[in-house]
Amino acid sequence: MKAAVFLDRDGTVSEEVGYVNHIDRFRIFPWSGPALHKLNEAGLATVLVTNQSGVARGYFPESLVAEIHGRLLAELTLSGARLDAIYYCPHHPEGKVAEFRRTCDCRKPAPGMIRRAAADLDLDLRSSFVVSDRYQDLSMGFADGARGILLLTGYGKGEYHYHRETWPRPPAFVAVDLLEASEWILSQIENRTASRASG
Repeated sequence: MKAAVFLDRDGTVSEEVGYVNHIDRFRIFPWSGPALHKLNEAGLATVLVTNQSGVARGYFPESLVAEIHGRLLAELTLSGARLDAIYYCPHHPEGKVAEFRRTCDCRKPAPGMIRRAAADLDLDLRSSFVVSDRYQDLSMGFADGARGILLLTGYGKGEYHYHRETWPRPPAFVAVDLLEASEWILSQIENRTASRASG
């Protein structure tokens, strides 16, 4: 079993623009490729987990999600980076599209996506990390022992400044962006490895 970094999409890997209802609205952060490259080189699994309720709400077709993720993978390749898997939730309990109108176990903060990834990719959730600009995404991993990192990109700065006093537990780290988060993760892995070697 290996450790993973579970990444939110909008506001974390790419710019937060509201519902991405056309591919031209999708813009990856310039530091995302280098950040993921660092994690790839360290041997960590990198897994995208994203809520895309716009499908259920009828804002855009499910095919757009696949198109956007194809562009994301292509842009990451330019930095020598990759994602090991992508999981998304198209559901919403009040969706207008009947096919996707449901209460599911995959819509964050429910842990369905990371648990599915753990089963599919043989991942150890207790040694993994969840990275997002939304606190509710971090809570997705808490029950399974994953550490949460809040980014100040996207909605993160507002969540941190106005809501942190209400959080039942703090993030393990608060990072300016995904690049700083990746560097902190690697420092934690190095410390863990050194501790095991000395033990």
